[in-house]
Amino acid sequence: LKGLDAAVVDRVIANRLTLASGGRALVQTMRANGAWTALVSGGFNVFTSRIAAMLGFQENRANRLIEQDGHFTGLVAEPILGRAAKADALLEISARLGLTTADAMAVGDGANDLDMIRLAGTGVALHAKQVVAAEAKFRIDHGDLTALLYLQGYRREEFVE
Repeated sequence: LKGLDAAVVDRVIANRLTLASGGRALVQTMRANGAWTALVSGGFNVFTSRIAAMLGFQENRANRLIEQDGHFTGLVAEPILGRAAKADALLEISARLGLTTADAMAVGDGANDLDMIRLAGTGVALHAKQVVAAEAKFRIDHGDLTALLYLQGYRREEFVE
């Protein structure tokens, strides 16, 4: 990404970004019922912040690309949000909200999600790699993100669109 015009992000979001089906219903239904929603990603905040806003997440954590004079430098700001940082985010958010991790749901598909998934009371491997699916308490291989609502006991007529 070094030297790339930072404005390319707007074009990528406008022309190439496809949101996962059921994402908005998932976030809006959970929020309407008092849940705190956080997008914790090993991706880049230039994308995740916009996705979080589109879907209605209350919190977004991701890696921050460093820009200079409107171009990406090729560097990522510390700390890097990887496997350990995702688990730390779950611990910190839970504590801040007066919850334990047993009260939390964490969803992921890759090895960098494993610690977070293991910590959560409802740790879900969603369309995940086999190593993740084998370790998670819950596993969803088919369906969209609304499957996570069914897992929590919501009925279709309770979904907020």
